Amino acid sequence: MPAMASPPSGNSTPSGEPRKMSTGRLIFRIVRWSSYAAAGITLLMVFHSVPPPVIVTSPQAAARVDQKMQEVEQAVAGGQPATLRLDQTELNSYLATHLELAPSAPKNDANPSPNETIAQAPTPTGTTAEQIEQVRSSVKDVKVELVGDHVRAYVVFDFHGKDMTLQLEGKLSAANGYMRFRPVSGQIGSLPIPQSSLEAPVQKMMDSPENRDKFKLPAEMSDIRIENGEIVATYR
Repeated sequence: MPAMASPPSGNSTPSGEPRKMSTGRLIFRIVRWSSYAAAGITLLMVFHSVPPPVIVTSPQAAARVDQKMQEVEQAVAGGQPATLRLDQTELNSYLATHLELAPSAPKNDANPSPNETIAQAPTPTGTTAEQIEQVRSSVKDVKVELVGDHVRAYVVFDFHGKDMTLQLEGKLSAANGYMRFRPVSGQIGSLPIPQSSLEAPVQKMMDSPENRDKFKLPAEMSDIRIENGEIVATYR
């Protein structure tokens, strides 16, 4: 009696269609897990705080700023032009004594679960605009570096009870009686932010009704810029 032919295997067909489906599922899984890995790495970079720059401050430097400002005021009152120049130490010493910073938030008794952390974390697409706006009301520390003709600001702010860092670098200028800032680079935590993603939210923040007056320059100040590692304000 001739042997009966065995039925074709369920895992393959002459056309090879199941093999194609299996390859498609494999590619989908690779893409899916790659997306999860990328999202996880992004969150780790966002929440990885960058250490602050080492900047020297002193009460004597803050006192020098007060003295320089008094001299400028006297010159302007007498109808004379004046120029105020502050180096990095003087600027940071003055900010340390005059900025009103948010108090440190109390730590939670229990550590948040990973799901809670992810739920509170900023998404990559909304990071720039949301975090720059968040900085406005929860700043805990500010340090400013003056590098060539650029200013580099390092800011620590509270985000749902966790310290996060924002760094912005750019150029200062004056236009129509207001201080302008043109960003050239930045990062949240250790995650770099493209310049193209910085310009719009920074411009929006500076032009918003609640912030616009904060960037208004004194009537006597005609220009402000960074020059040779100093902030230079010109008074007419």
